[in-house]
Amino acid sequence: MPIALICPLCRTPLQPAIQGLVCQQQHRFDTAKEGYVNLLLVQQKKSKAPGDNDEMVKARREFLQAGYYQPLADAVCTILQSIHAHHLVDIGCGEGYYTERFSHVCTNVLGLDIAKTAVQIAAKKHKHIQWLVASGALLPIENQSVDAISSLFSPIPVAEMARVLKNNGHILIVRPADTHLYHLREALFGEVRAHQPDKFLEELESAFTLISQQELRFDLELPQTALKQLLAMTPYVWKAKPERRLALEQQRHFKTEAAFSLMLLSKKHD
Repeated sequence: MPIALICPLCRTPLQPAIQGLVCQQQHRFDTAKEGYVNLLLVQQKKSKAPGDNDEMVKARREFLQAGYYQPLADAVCTILQSIHAHHLVDIGCGEGYYTERFSHVCTNVLGLDIAKTAVQIAAKKHKHIQWLVASGALLPIENQSVDAISSLFSPIPVAEMARVLKNNGHILIVRPADTHLYHLREALFGEVRAHQPDKFLEELESAFTLISQQELRFDLELPQTALKQLLAMTPYVWKAKPERRLALEQQRHFKTEAAFSLMLLSKKHD
């Protein structure tokens, strides 16, 4: 059974209809040829094409498909296996690299993102997964209908996650750990501030209890092409001086460390 959806306009249940979905108020949403449904309302957009731009999406897809973050995908799937989640929502799914892997350990998986280009790529490649262009800030998902929610480097809408999760449901949060890509950031900025993944736990404690937290670290040895892809897919470069980015992109080989904080939390009882 697919994950139960609600209309983003009137919040009543969405049901399958010819070529898409329809709610009790007869609001209709077509299924795109790639297989996703767009439930992102105009008033929820802050720009004409919200989310990651095409360059970031393409760079991230190529970098991830090359397997550089495979240890992270494996670690996250191991955690999901341990909680036996059947219905999982991946918030900020992007082009679906991690979402597809989640589908091997969860029965029903839904990926959503506000970046239409990313969801188009995901839906075209992975037909067995439910895909939405939608806002995480107002999830078009039924109350207490999912077992788990993942947010890998994506927004954390605390109230919405608590609403759609079943009692005893879980959320899996992944954030950069203190030294993530330290040498890359040093080359871009000179001075490096440590990431603080724990700061996200404070905003979650009203509705969730921390079950486990672990750090994952592994070395990255990047040829020039992969280095350019990594730079294009991270937010760091938009804050760096162009000449520093250019100098970094000239390097034929670059070594740094990936460091992630993986946090598993359970929903507190209503």
